[in-house]
Amino acid sequence: MSPALALYFTLLAGVVACFVLYYLAQYRLAVLLRERHPQQWKIIAGEGPGGLLHTWVRLQRVLRGTRPRLPELLQDPAITRWYRIWRSTLWLAWACLLAALFLQRQAPH
Repeated sequence: MSPALALYFTLLAGVVACFVLYYLAQYRLAVLLRERHPQQWKIIAGEGPGGLLHTWVRLQRVLRGTRPRLPELLQDPAITRWYRIWRSTLWLAWACLLAALFLQRQAPH
């Protein structure tokens, strides 16, 4: 296997790993919020009919909101750590994907 091909497959594996970690970080944020900050979780989850999709959309709004961000308000180190993982893994996944596409484009046909 050529080094370029190995790098290509490594980048693709990195994309998958980053996307999995992105959703795992979201899940961990939700669990930590539910356990450590139940009042704030009630605000995020809302009341009345909804469901998982409704809660997920509201969590997205809170996590993507403008300043002050959620971890800054709660001052919880675990939430801050998972929030940073959540923010960075999506960008890293896209960077790996673009690098893999560049390698694919440069490969001889």
